[in-house]
Amino acid sequence: MNIQEQVADITKQAAQKLRQNGKLENVVWVAAGGSFGGFYPAQYFMDHESVKVTSESFTSNEFALNIPKYVGNNTLAIFCSMRGTKETCVAAKKAKAAGATVIALYVLESDLTKISDFNIKYESIAEDTSRTEHVNSSIGLMLAMNIVNETEGYPNYKEAMHGFEIVDAIYRRAVKVTKPLAQKWAQQNADRNPIYVMGSGPTYGAAYIFSICNIEEMLQIASPTINSCEFFHGPFEVLDKSTSVFQLISVGRLRAADERAVRFLKQYGGDKVYLLDGKEIGLNDLDDSISEYFNHILFAPILNNVYMRALSKVTSKDYNTRRYMWKVAY
Repeated sequence: MNIQEQVADITKQAAQKLRQNGKLENVVWVAAGGSFGGFYPAQYFMDHESVKVTSESFTSNEFALNIPKYVGNNTLAIFCSMRGTKETCVAAKKAKAAGATVIALYVLESDLTKISDFNIKYESIAEDTSRTEHVNSSIGLMLAMNIVNETEGYPNYKEAMHGFEIVDAIYRRAVKVTKPLAQKWAQQNADRNPIYVMGSGPTYGAAYIFSICNIEEMLQIASPTINSCEFFHGPFEVLDKSTSVFQLISVGRLRAADERAVRFLKQYGGDKVYLLDGKEIGLNDLDDSISEYFNHILFAPILNNVYMRALSKVTSKDYNTRRYMWKVAY
């Protein structure tokens, strides 16, 4: 059974379990840090494709401290944690106690996998040997697509599942294309602090992870994330010729927002403005009906495994070191 078949099977089992008490009415996606950002494509898909099932995403601690009243017997609660982050485990217990059916995405078994009704093992995005369709963001998106297909039918389901079959090859080609570009970007931005990261719609989750997990957590460089649509409502006032901006340009309906930001950045920014276009790294190889939903799936590993590592090398900062994480009480 491949990962697409496994996800489809677990979605069917979860929906069947929910029907014992009623039906699948709502989904919550709950995680922390990069795992939270990794659920962004799933939530984005549900926002734009689901009619019958409502969906919300939450950071683990927010959910644990103030669980929504609607969470109950008609809720599918999907959690993600590589090693069983404490807040995520607490949140899963709260969901289970409220009557929700729980699915866990994990790398290492933990309390989370003991709490959940169904478990799906994923591969770390940071491992070069990991298959792109096996990372947490891909599995989250697969779950969302299967939820919609199970409850109301998703007309582009076959095209989407085929997209997961070919996305790893697209990613491998994109790595080769972007490595020399990333080296140049890293050299130009080695002394920049902060580094602003911009994206919108289907790329915003990848931009968020690049900021908080890659640049801030791993390299200890300040990196605010800006939504391209919100850029003109305040943030553009910080732009000058020396400002470091990393702009993601998406494929799909939100591309116009990114292109609007690009026009302004080219006019008023300097040589520290960097553009990474989804069309130029392979997203156009996917069917037009589903390519929008794969923005994050391709951008996120490129940013983590190519651009972050290039900046790490140029700044001589070991991306495996931390200042506080796993070292002090928090």
